Amino acid sequence: MTYRRCGRSGILLPEISLGLWHNFGANADTNDCRAMIARAMELGVCHFDLADNYGPPPGSAEECFGHLMKQEFAGLRDEMFISTKAGHLMWPGVYGDWGSRKHLISGLNQSLRRMQLDYVDVFYHHRPDPNTPLEETIGALVDIVRSGKALYIGLSKYPPQLFKQACAMLKEEKVPCLLHQFRYNLLDRACEAETLPTVAEQQTGSIVFSPLAQGMLTGKYLGNTLPAVSRAADTSSVFLNEEKVQADMERVQHLQHVADAAGLSLTQLALRWLLRRREVTSVLIGARTVQQLEQCAAAAGQAPLPAEVLAAIDALTLPGMP
Repeated sequence: MTYRRCGRSGILLPEISLGLWHNFGANADTNDCRAMIARAMELGVCHFDLADNYGPPPGSAEECFGHLMKQEFAGLRDEMFISTKAGHLMWPGVYGDWGSRKHLISGLNQSLRRMQLDYVDVFYHHRPDPNTPLEETIGALVDIVRSGKALYIGLSKYPPQLFKQACAMLKEEKVPCLLHQFRYNLLDRACEAETLPTVAEQQTGSIVFSPLAQGMLTGKYLGNTLPAVSRAADTSSVFLNEEKVQADMERVQHLQHVADAAGLSLTQLALRWLLRRREVTSVLIGARTVQQLEQCAAAAGQAPLPAEVLAAIDALTLPGMP
């Protein structure tokens, strides 16, 4: 595994990190989850990304991870980099959502109990809150670090100007933002306009989610029917459905041709394309099996994609392209 420095900090993160959003919920096989964590550590994928609402149902991914940490991996805690988040709806009532001091501190305390941990390495505010003053949210995050329940602070899905303001507040309190987490993939390059330059300007790290566009950039949807085991076939999925797959199918087919010409799988092309950007500290993958994890981890430490491959990708994916 190859590691990259996280902004101006002392932290190194693996180029490929493992997200536990979909595949560690209540319906997951504990043995499969155990195998995933064990293989990730063998591969050097030492960063595990969670949130309080990951599952399904919400909380169950942290519970599964916490059970495995206690039973199997407690001795590896100092070799692991573990993150969680709060800021999406988690429990009923007026305190169960967004970015108030009450929600963030209560949310982290609940997460630590579920994971059976004393602290996390990074605690994120999961999304901006339009109604809570930024000063309150940032003040809570600062106090969380000072309490020892998180070593670092991260921000997720903050628009560039608000991210700058938050970073300035955190810096003033001498608790600098370690990571910004946002969506980035071959089918969604919106972050290149402002978010990536802002990350570079603020000298923070960045970790990008949905690198394979919910599985569309694995090639699994190139057949005539949806795979039975897939997010698009899951009627409860709010992020991917058959209509979305069909809308992007032509571009994915062309990208598959680019990958074939380069002698790469579409997955490898998509991940290595993201890692071309030095602003990207780590790419967050959501593997369902050990084999998928291994395939993704193989993208780390590879030579840059040739200029002609990058040009072919730009012709298909730059904003404004047909």
